[in-house]
Amino acid sequence: MQPKNKGLSRPNTIKMEIIRTVKRLEEICHAAGESGKSIGLVPTMGALHAGHKSLVDRARKENDILVVSVFVNPTQFNNPDDLRTYPRTEEADSAMLESCGADYVFMPTAEEIYPEPDTRVFDLGPVAEVMEGAMRPGHFNGVAQIVSKLFAWVRPTRAYFGEKDFQQIAVIRKMAALEGFDFDIVACPIVREADGLALSSRNVRLTAEGRAIAPQIHSLLEKSRQLKEQGLKPAEVARATAEAIDSVAGLTTEYYQIVDALTMQPVDDWSDAGAEGTVGCVTVYCDNVRLIDNIRY
Repeated sequence: MQPKNKGLSRPNTIKMEIIRTVKRLEEICHAAGESGKSIGLVPTMGALHAGHKSLVDRARKENDILVVSVFVNPTQFNNPDDLRTYPRTEEADSAMLESCGADYVFMPTAEEIYPEPDTRVFDLGPVAEVMEGAMRPGHFNGVAQIVSKLFAWVRPTRAYFGEKDFQQIAVIRKMAALEGFDFDIVACPIVREADGLALSSRNVRLTAEGRAIAPQIHSLLEKSRQLKEQGLKPAEVARATAEAIDSVAGLTTEYYQIVDALTMQPVDDWSDAGAEGTVGCVTVYCDNVRLIDNIRY
C-alpha cells in the first residue's frame, strides 16, 4: 500500500541537502520509505526553468519528501556536440530548487552514476522505434538506463515528467513495466511562454531572430486542428502542417507525426486511436537548435 499523500510543505527551518553519492541517496530514501513517508521524484537534466518548476511544485504538494535529480546523462545523447553544448547551471538550479522547497537534490558526476559502462539494452518495443527513437538511435535506451537507476535508488511513491517530452513518458512507462516498478508515473502539462513557445532548456541557445520565429511552431500546430475539422486524414494534416512550418524562414521540420497517444504508432484514421486519442509530435530545427513540441487532437 502506498504512503498517503499528506501534501506537506518543507518547513523553512530545514535546509535543502545536495547529495553527490548514490550511497547517501539510497540511505535517505530507504529511511523515508521505512518511516511510511511518500517520496516524490523529479528527474531533470538541469538548466531549470518554469516548466521544471511546475513539476517540482506539484511534487512538493503531493508528497512528504521531495527529491530532484540534476544530471546531464551522457548515455542518452547520440550527438557529442549536443552533449557538449547542453546548458549546465548548477548554482542557479540549486537556488531555484531550494526556493521551491526541495528536500534533497541529487547532483552526481557521470563517474558516480556509471562507475562501469551500462551495457543494458531494454526491450522497449514499438513505442521507442518511431519519431525520436528513429531520429536519435540509442537515445531512449539511454533514458531507460538513467531513469531505471533513479527509480531503483529512490523507490519513489510518484515520479513526475513533463508532457513536452511526450514520447519519453510512454518509453518510461514501458521501462517501468519491464523492470517491475509499481508506482505512479505522473505526466504534467507543457508550460509555455506567453507567445506559445514550449519552455525548454535549449531555448537559451536561440538567437534573437530564432526566438522571434520559434513561437510559430505552436501557432501552426494549433491551426492544424482546423484541418482535422475540415475532414483531412491524420497523414494529410501532418503533411500540411510540416509544409506550413517549413515555409517559415529559419524553421526546418525533422518530422511531424500524428500518433496514438498511448502506443506512439501512426494512425491512418482518427477513429483508429485508442482511449487517449491522438497526439501530433514535431521536431523542428531553429537556429540549429532542435526543438520539440506536441499537440492533442
